[in-house]
Amino acid sequence: MSDLYEQIVNERASFERLIARIPGFRGYLDNKARRDADRQVRDYVASLIHQQIQRYVRVENALLNSGGFSMMPRTSSIKAKIQRYHDRLKAAAPGYSGFFAAIKIGDQEMESLYAFDELQVRFADKLAEAIDAFEQAVTAKGDVEGALAGVESIADEANDAFSKREDTITALDHSLQG
Repeated sequence: MSDLYEQIVNERASFERLIARIPGFRGYLDNKARRDADRQVRDYVASLIHQQIQRYVRVENALLNSGGFSMMPRTSSIKAKIQRYHDRLKAAAPGYSGFFAAIKIGDQEMESLYAFDELQVRFADKLAEAIDAFEQAVTAKGDVEGALAGVESIADEANDAFSKREDTITALDHSLQG
């Protein structure tokens, strides 16, 4: 297993942090509510990421307007990574048939899923902080390249973590069906 996967599933209190962040979230405890809860988490995080994409575009435009045209390929590439993460959140099917149809899911599996979902919320926070640093670098004519590297790193981590979440749910789906 990867270090990121270990870090995610070893996190404790993910359920409490997730509930505290998402308005009206009831969780996955009720079998009938699991698909809705899964969709609610991803819609919430996607809305946060959409806000950050809009901020990023404003900062990118400010950079380009101040003569930073040479950075356009780099800023566009990073924007595409953030957009990919957003699109994956929005487009993923709401739950997985075997997983969400199962009658009994163990506490460990549920905690793992909560840890992944809570991490998605934290990635939205980290992205906001990285875009803050990008904005400050553009405004102060500071280390724009370093700030962009920070934004890109968060976008890469978020996409990787979302892939691991999908792999984990798919593995649970297969184990519950078999």
